[in-house]
Amino acid sequence: MATVDPIALDLVDFLNASPTNFHAVDEAKKRLKQAGFAHLSEREDWVLESGGKYFFTRNHSTIIAFAIGKKYVAGNGFHIVGAHTDSPCLKVKPVSKVTKGGYLEVGVQTYGGGLWHTWFDRDLTLAGRVIKKEVKEHSVTYSHTLVRIEEPILRIPTLAIHLDRSVTEGFKFNTHSHLVPVLATSIKGELQKLVDHNSSSESNEKTNVDNKKHHPVLLQLIADHADCHPDEICDFELQVCDTQPSVVGGAMKEFIFSGRLDNLCMSFCALKALIDSTSVESSLGDETGVRMVALFDHEEVGSDSAQGAGSPAMLDALSRITKYFNSSDPTLLEKAIHRSFLVSADMAHALHPNFMDKHEENHQPKLHGGLVIKHNANQRYATNAVTGFIFREIAEMHNLPIQDFVVRNDIPCGSTIGPILASGVGIRTVDVGAPQLSMHSIRELCAVDDAKHSYEHLKAYFDEFTELDNKLIVDC
Repeated sequence: MATVDPIALDLVDFLNASPTNFHAVDEAKKRLKQAGFAHLSEREDWVLESGGKYFFTRNHSTIIAFAIGKKYVAGNGFHIVGAHTDSPCLKVKPVSKVTKGGYLEVGVQTYGGGLWHTWFDRDLTLAGRVIKKEVKEHSVTYSHTLVRIEEPILRIPTLAIHLDRSVTEGFKFNTHSHLVPVLATSIKGELQKLVDHNSSSESNEKTNVDNKKHHPVLLQLIADHADCHPDEICDFELQVCDTQPSVVGGAMKEFIFSGRLDNLCMSFCALKALIDSTSVESSLGDETGVRMVALFDHEEVGSDSAQGAGSPAMLDALSRITKYFNSSDPTLLEKAIHRSFLVSADMAHALHPNFMDKHEENHQPKLHGGLVIKHNANQRYATNAVTGFIFREIAEMHNLPIQDFVVRNDIPCGSTIGPILASGVGIRTVDVGAPQLSMHSIRELCAVDDAKHSYEHLKAYFDEFTELDNKLIVDC
């Protein structure tokens, strides 16, 4: 049996620890702290030093980490990898209580452009964050707590073929009426409420809060995992998750089967590359710039939020770092931006063996073929000749495979955070991604080798960019 590369196994661990964007950021925080990165707050003054390593979060769903070169001076460039923490999913509605036909169901919203038919007949659960009230010594505080219900509690059942013979012509469904997870039967829910009421009466505790908005059995499950009473739940952001864990699979152990590969695979590779490229004291000894990873929320819905790539989060970081080292020259930030470079890392479309006609004939990325440079003449991707050359040259310097992707002219092209940041900040940008199949399905597929290639390429970018960029003359 083939041995599995440890990078792929580490990626699988990261995926299994990250059922939501909040959990992904939490896992990133843990890894950064273990690597010696200091936690900053955007609400406080920053104290920075050359050779220092830092990170901050925004909304606990976006995280930006950076390492300052020991030879850095204000006005030097930032070498950034950008990715995103969110994936298409079903999010619990503010009023989720649905009762139909003797069943308790949970009302959900579709988030992003998911392949929603893949969510039917899966063992599902909930995860996310809870805002809860805590009373200590007559003082009230409110805390943000991550929750994850491990066991399967939800399911979206399909309709039996005997009741809809037309399904053989194609599975059609209404996302509002049919994409509603079943939580329990009404009779079991009523029995549970009776048990909870008797228990509360015996212990002189209050019954739970607003059972007009959410089923009491759901609130109790959430409270149990948030380590609180249902009455102490003030609000929550929860999403439906698959309970099947991420795994290495395939006859030759060459694939990773998982949800959320788009885009936690790239988030992981970027994070690991930054950590490993700064892991020893000498790593930043000759670095004149700042190495940075920015993992944003809300890419799947356009990035227009306080923590999306359309926000000033990354630009705020560039500005604060530059001004910390020299606040007297107002032109230094602009100079720094023009000396900077962004790798927008978001998963790419591998050639599908059963739908080969969906790819342009000369641009068919393969699994195991390395990172894919994405091109689009209409600026749906931000790659140009200069930025593509830089990324390709790094691959050649380290004997790493590289591929190209252009969408067919008769198929609309997707986009990434690349054009948003390139136009909003004015930074040189290349769009890249590891090839995968089943993008936006509840279960996606990528190659073990491409996780390794992606990590090695991004690490090489951090190690090599400063020297390579000094040799490149474009605007003089």
